[in-house]
Amino acid sequence: MKTQNEIILSLGTNMGHKLENLLFCIEAIHHTIATIIDISKVYETPAWGFEGEAFYNCNVKIHTHKSAKKILNQILKLEKKLGRVRSESEGYQSRIIDIDLISFNEEIIETENLVIPHQHLHNRKFVLYPLRDISPKWQHPKLNKSISELISICEDTSEITVIGNLKNPLENLNFQNLNYIAIEGNIGAGKTTLTNKIAEDCNAKKVLERFADNPFLPKFYKDQSRYAFPLEMSFLADRYHQLSDDLAQFDLFKDFIVADYHIFKSIIFAKVTLQEDEFRLYKTMFDIMYKEMPKPDLYVYLYQNTERLLANIKKRGRSYEQEISAEYLEKINQGYLDYIKTQTDLNVLIIDVSELDFVKKQEDYIYILNEINMKISK
Repeated sequence: MKTQNEIILSLGTNMGHKLENLLFCIEAIHHTIATIIDISKVYETPAWGFEGEAFYNCNVKIHTHKSAKKILNQILKLEKKLGRVRSESEGYQSRIIDIDLISFNEEIIETENLVIPHQHLHNRKFVLYPLRDISPKWQHPKLNKSISELISICEDTSEITVIGNLKNPLENLNFQNLNYIAIEGNIGAGKTTLTNKIAEDCNAKKVLERFADNPFLPKFYKDQSRYAFPLEMSFLADRYHQLSDDLAQFDLFKDFIVADYHIFKSIIFAKVTLQEDEFRLYKTMFDIMYKEMPKPDLYVYLYQNTERLLANIKKRGRSYEQEISAEYLEKINQGYLDYIKTQTDLNVLIIDVSELDFVKKQEDYIYILNEINMKISK
């Protein structure tokens, strides 16, 4: 699973209500482009290279799976939407908003339209000071100098003044009320992708199912009747040991933990795949283990229709999954929904993600975060 890109953007404005301009821009970035992880202090500096009102500047750190080129295109569109008009002969002039892509992971990118790190970064206090706020250990990948070294040798003599702090949109979430959240869904629903995103964005501990290590899985998809029982028993044992070991490493009262499964998924799959006598034996073992497992504060089930599930399975290309039938997926989906109804002691949130793409569409991801927030705020 690819981790998200970490990107630094520099924001500036010297027209109108400057703090409001920055706030509006930050909200727009967070809700339509990428998740804002951190925001620097706001600094005031004189206009650079022309006579004009002083600028308010800050840096923001964002997480996204999108490429640098995609982010550049989206921030240029956002600038235009917010009232910025660029021209070939623009030079230095007053502007309602300015968004510059400063760094992209630790990469050096040099194309006709994009230079990363930003070519003037090391010469501008209004970029360096905010960058130090949110990435004090940042190292310039081309100059091989730390942010502290860059500040110490910077020839910019402009006066720079701290104005204050802006609120991160993530602070609107009441995730501090959560200690342990389990995200579940059918095969190909996107539960692991969502778990990784939330863990990275919210600085949470994560527990990911070790399905790829199960030797019975490829055999099961070729001959279900023969390998169903050893597959389900091995999954149950592995889930029990993993959750017991991993959760024991964390403080369930202090840490925020996100898992991409809950152990009761074992009983759902077993009910679909096992014969009646096998299932009775299996359930006896499951009930013993289930009693010892800590319950999540919130159980999120990502419902996705069968057509989308099949498309996702095909796209990710695991060879042993390509023969999974629509009928099997529908049985699993119904098994989840039926079992969830019986779990009166479990705090459950069902989100239909059939029409959502929370990797490519930031607004879909924010929708899911807001749904979780509303559920835990009740």
